[in-house]
Amino acid sequence: MSDTDDRAMKATVWRLFFCQALMNATMIGQVAMGALIGHSLSGDSALATLPMAVQMTAVMAISIPASFVFSRYGRRTGFFLGAVLSILGSLTFATGLLVQDFLVYCAGAVFAGAGFGIAQHYRFAAAEAATPAYRPRAIALVMAGPVLSAIFGPEIVKHTNQLFLPYLFLGTYMVMALLPVACMALLLGLRLPPPPPKPKVATPVGEIIRRPAFVAAAVAGLVAYGTMNLAMTATPLEMMLCGFSVSASATVIQAHAVAMFAPGFVTGHLITRFGVMRIITIGAGLTAASVAVALTGQSFWHFSSGLALLGVGWNFMFVGATTLLATSYSPQERVRAQAANDFIVFGTVACTAFLSGFIHARFGWSVLNLTLLPPLVAALALLAWQRVRARRVAPV
Repeated sequence: MSDTDDRAMKATVWRLFFCQALMNATMIGQVAMGALIGHSLSGDSALATLPMAVQMTAVMAISIPASFVFSRYGRRTGFFLGAVLSILGSLTFATGLLVQDFLVYCAGAVFAGAGFGIAQHYRFAAAEAATPAYRPRAIALVMAGPVLSAIFGPEIVKHTNQLFLPYLFLGTYMVMALLPVACMALLLGLRLPPPPPKPKVATPVGEIIRRPAFVAAAVAGLVAYGTMNLAMTATPLEMMLCGFSVSASATVIQAHAVAMFAPGFVTGHLITRFGVMRIITIGAGLTAASVAVALTGQSFWHFSSGLALLGVGWNFMFVGATTLLATSYSPQERVRAQAANDFIVFGTVACTAFLSGFIHARFGWSVLNLTLLPPLVAALALLAWQRVRARRVAPV
């Protein structure tokens, strides 16, 4: 690759970085607001996380249709569609607040989730635009884009939630609707590889998902996202019940989000140096450490430091899972494999969002955090099996 091509490739990855940052800001803001609004509109703490569950269900549901759009019309067209859906989501959320209707508010989660689901493919676009040697760094860098979202998303919530009183958070959603517009402006100049030619005989999806590398990647990804979402979704509600303000919970979510995405600037380097399996294992250990912190107290320090550990653990596990996934399919299989992976991962995330409110309301904060441990053990056992298997089949 010439120096000109190398610079063009890295410029594309940086453009994807900023697109990912803009699209994630709406989700991070929603994390800070969703459970509080859900509790207010429904009047039932068990239903407080239902909007987030609906949103994650939409993320799962859009994965298959998005694959058809990407394969037929290309990445850029698909990303434009995601931005439009995100705008519709913010505007529908705002309408639900205006009419004080819980069902309308949940309808906004459908559009927002679909937009966020399509935005998950920015990391795959980075993998496709990068050379094999640069791929882990490209994936990690684009997944670090939301560190900007982590800084500005909660700040938007803090400074706009009372703009249109008595409709708390209405101004926030109006501002959030502008972020995908900026993303669309960046997409106008984006150049990505065209979709690969369709093979004469497509590999059955069932064959792809049975591959050991795919299984290990999907399980690591779903455990990373599922455990993180289970604790994160209920945190603003638990903090409210402990007497903390909206600003305080937004700050904790901000610290969590920064911890989720800031390591992306170095995670690719760490994977290249130490290996993907080792980084995923360290991520699982950090997630377990976050549980230990959550069980020792409910001060602001416990919430912020616990969620920071949870964020770094998620980053190591999820970036590692995405890197591992890229080894499980051929270029012709990539869109179908990616769609199958995201369907599995975000189907699990949707379930954890449903369960988060229920477990928190029925069993409490401590039990909620303890439920993170069994999936982590299962994921580590699977990775150990995969490592042993790889050694046995490796050529001598």
